Amino acid sequence: MPIESGSCASARQAKQKRKSHSLSIRRTNSSEQERAGLQRDMLEGQDSKLPSAVRNTLLELFGQIEREFENLYIENLELRREIDTLNERLAGEGQTIDGAELSKGQLKTKASHSTSQLSQKLKTTYKASTSKIVSSFKTTTSRAICQLVKEYVGHRDGIWDVSVAKTQPVVLGTASADHTALLWSIETGKCLVKYVGHVGSVNSIKFHPTEQVALTASGDQTAHIWRYIVQLPTPQPTADCNQVSGEDEVEISDKDEPDGDGDGSSDCPTVRAPLTSLKSHQGVVIAADWLVGGKQAVTASWDRTANLYDVETSELVHSLTGHDQELTHCCTHPTQRLVVTSSRDTTFRLWDFRDPSIHSVNVFQGHTDTVTSAVFTVGDNVVSGSDDRTVKVWDLKNMRSPIATIRTDSAVNRISVCVGQRIIALPHDNRQVRLFDMSGVRLARLPRSNRQGHRRMVCCSAWCEDHPICNLFTCGFDRQAIGWNINIPALLQEK
Repeated sequence: MPIESGSCASARQAKQKRKSHSLSIRRTNSSEQERAGLQRDMLEGQDSKLPSAVRNTLLELFGQIEREFENLYIENLELRREIDTLNERLAGEGQTIDGAELSKGQLKTKASHSTSQLSQKLKTTYKASTSKIVSSFKTTTSRAICQLVKEYVGHRDGIWDVSVAKTQPVVLGTASADHTALLWSIETGKCLVKYVGHVGSVNSIKFHPTEQVALTASGDQTAHIWRYIVQLPTPQPTADCNQVSGEDEVEISDKDEPDGDGDGSSDCPTVRAPLTSLKSHQGVVIAADWLVGGKQAVTASWDRTANLYDVETSELVHSLTGHDQELTHCCTHPTQRLVVTSSRDTTFRLWDFRDPSIHSVNVFQGHTDTVTSAVFTVGDNVVSGSDDRTVKVWDLKNMRSPIATIRTDSAVNRISVCVGQRIIALPHDNRQVRLFDMSGVRLARLPRSNRQGHRRMVCCSAWCEDHPICNLFTCGFDRQAIGWNINIPALLQEK
C-alpha cells in the first residue's frame, strides 16, 4: 500500500480547511437575514424615541459590526490551526534533519517567529475592519446631525460672502465676483432682488440692524448702501437632499458645477443705484460692516486702510491706518463700538470707538500668514482665522497669546461664530467646512459627496441661529450658496 507523502497530506488538509471555512461562511451568510429580521422585530417592539430611519441605520451598522467580528473569529480559528500545523511540521523536521534533533531553543525560535507573523496579520486585519466600521458610523452620524437643506444657484461667478438679514422678512444675501449681490428666500431658494450698482466684484454684503438696507463692498473701490423691498414667496415642498452616496470625497470637474442660470436670477426685481456711495479708498474695498446702531459703517481696503463713515452724510469720520499690507476683512461688535480689522501682514487690530474723543488700537500677533478674518463672539473674545491653517481664540483682556488654537489641514477663510452656542464654522480652501467649539474641540464636518456640498473653495460661512429651517449658510467659488440644518443639541451631546 503506497504511503502518502507529507506535502500531499498537508495540501489535502489545507483544502479541507478551506472547504470547511467556506461552508461556515455560507452558513453565516444564510443566517444573516434571519438574524436581521429577528433584530428588527425586537427593535420595533421596544419603545424608542429615535426616528425609524436612524434606527434602521444603526441596526445595519451593528449588523455589519457583528458580521466583521464573526469573520475575524473564523479567521482566528484558521490561523490557530495553521500555527499548530506549523509547529508539528517544525517538530517533524527537527527529528529528521541530519539525524539529530533540533534544540528546543531553535524550535521555539522558529515557532515564535511564525506565530508573531500570523499574530501581526490578525491585528492588521482587525484594525482595518474596525476602522472601516467606525468611519462609516461617524459619517452616518455626521450626516444625521448636519443636513443640507437648500442650494441657492443663480450667480455667474464665485460667491465671496454670505449674510442673513437681521430684520423681518429674514432673507439671505450673497456677494459675487459677477458684479452682483442677490437676495434669496431662505425657504424656497428663489431669488428676490438683484443689485447691479457695482462695476467690479462684490466682495461682501451686510444687512442694516433695523432697516431693509444692505451694505456692499466692491472691487470698484467703493462701498454702496442700498434699499431693498422683498415679498417672500409661498414655500414649496422640497426634495430630500440628504440621500447621498457613501463616498466622502469625489473629484468633480468644473463642467459639473451649477449652471448659473438654474433659478433664473434674471427674472427677479433689480436695484440699479445705491442710496449712498462711500468713495474714499484708493484700492479694492474687500469688506464692510455696520457699527452698532447702524448710523456708521466701516470699510476695509487693499489700500491698507480702514475707513469709518457717517452713513447719513457719507462723510469720512476716521481713516484707520497702521497695517503694513492689504486688509482682508473687517467686523464690528454687536453691542459695542468696537471694530476688528485683519490683514495680509499676519496681524489683526482692535479699534475702540467707545470714547468719542479718542480711539485706541491694539495689535494681535500670533499668526504666521495672512489673517483672512477676525470676528467677535459673546463676551470679550475674538476668533481669528488664517492662511497658516490655524484658528485662534483670543481674550481681549490678554493680547499676548491666544487662549485656544485650532490646527487644520487647509487655509481658513471667512469664519463665523454661533454666538449662543459658541460654535465656530470654518470654511476651507479644500472645500471642507468644519465645526469646532471655543475650546478647540472638533464637533463635526459638513458632509460632502458627489451629490451635495461645495465643489470648490468655500469662501464664507454665516450662522442664523433662530431660523427653523436653516441655521448655517456657506458659499463658495462653485457659484452656489448652501443652507444647512445643524442639530445643535445633538451635536453638543455627541461631544
